[in-house]
Amino acid sequence: MPETFIHPEEIEGLLAGNRRPDRRQIEEILAHAREAKGLNPPEVAALLNLEDPDLWQEVFRLAKELKLEIYGRRIVLFAPFYVSNHCANDCAYCGFRCSNTASERRALTVDEVRREVELLERTGHKRLLMVYGEHPKYGVKYMAETIAAAYATRTSDPCGEIRRININAAPLDVPDYRVLKDLAIGTYQVFQETYHPGRYAELHPARTRKGDYAYRLYALHRAQEAGLDDVAVGALFGLYDWKFEVLGILYHALDMEKSLGVGPHTVSFPRLQPAINTPLYHETPYLVSDDDFRKLVAIVRLMVPYTGMILTAREKPELRHEMYSLGVSQIDGGTRIGIGGYSEKEKENIPERQQFTIYDTRSLDDVIRELIELDYIPSFCTACYRSHRTGEAFMNLAKHGHAKDTCQPNAILTLKEFLLDYASPETRRVGDALLAREIERLDARDHERVSRQVKEIEAGKRDLYF
Repeated sequence: MPETFIHPEEIEGLLAGNRRPDRRQIEEILAHAREAKGLNPPEVAALLNLEDPDLWQEVFRLAKELKLEIYGRRIVLFAPFYVSNHCANDCAYCGFRCSNTASERRALTVDEVRREVELLERTGHKRLLMVYGEHPKYGVKYMAETIAAAYATRTSDPCGEIRRININAAPLDVPDYRVLKDLAIGTYQVFQETYHPGRYAELHPARTRKGDYAYRLYALHRAQEAGLDDVAVGALFGLYDWKFEVLGILYHALDMEKSLGVGPHTVSFPRLQPAINTPLYHETPYLVSDDDFRKLVAIVRLMVPYTGMILTAREKPELRHEMYSLGVSQIDGGTRIGIGGYSEKEKENIPERQQFTIYDTRSLDDVIRELIELDYIPSFCTACYRSHRTGEAFMNLAKHGHAKDTCQPNAILTLKEFLLDYASPETRRVGDALLAREIERLDARDHERVSRQVKEIEAGKRDLYF
């Protein structure tokens, strides 16, 4: 394998060398973290080995503080939209793997894409994450056709449209990334799955494209070369030691900063979940407990404070509820992940057509009402993408604590749309009360502008933003 920025011996040495951090060391690290400039690998290694429960409470409090300082109380919502599950790879943990005879293979037609998107729009969604398997028959041409169809789909009752599409798909070469760039996609996600090269080789057969560790590791470097300046990293926690994976994410972010000048737009931390006819979940020694999951999420917020952090419906509602206060800034809602699953909404899971099991199957309205009741501002904002606040421009805002200056007003405006167009009476009631409080909290200049735009939305205008 060619030389990369991931050196397992170095990561394991850091974990071993910081096995018993003392209180003074942790307090110094937390003081550094409060500066919201991120942490270095030795500091993160020490936090990963922290055992003192009182100090962990300090970590959790600081994670919440940093998230509020950078992004405010808004939490962005999106819908995952699985478009195809044909796959040429044979990853040991995945329900889509090519050797899985229990998987029912489907790739949505353009008409089916339109139907699924229209159903999502009728619940209030404005942001999609379109997900694709890796298969030569369903490459970038298929992706481009289905993305274009999703963007073009509109409903008239009342105001349905998708304003931004992010992508989770296999690594591509630069020319293919440029095709997607021309379609005005948002963020491109490629998760390394596991950053440990040896474990990666065990789980991904060498005969497949995904078996090339380095090709996948540098996927987002190529995306940035093609002009996709919002990219997203992540690991599938449960494939290897979670502490190693957290440091792998950090090294990935640091290398992007060094070589590209900008780190990841978002970080994801999905946990391994069961999939049909896929025994690895029951065999792996690396499953992450709820307690350790809380810790890793909080550490990620401290180590890369400028990133968005995505928590998905893989997790149960009760745990998601807790995680909002540990630094999470984006979640999905009203989720179905079986291919064609939004047309079969009553089926919470369709095992033969999905990659893994999900545990939060509540409606979008229910998820939004919970956020409001917890005093968060649900947001469907896509303003930064359309105002050219992406890549380095967005990171400069986030790193200087100014992202919330536009994030919170835009959250208010998009929530107002949802309450008028899609919300249940109870959600509208609690939402209107939240918006009244939020508008009063704004400074004089923003108060005047937001109040004016809210009245315009009430009069029928849509898609207003800062």
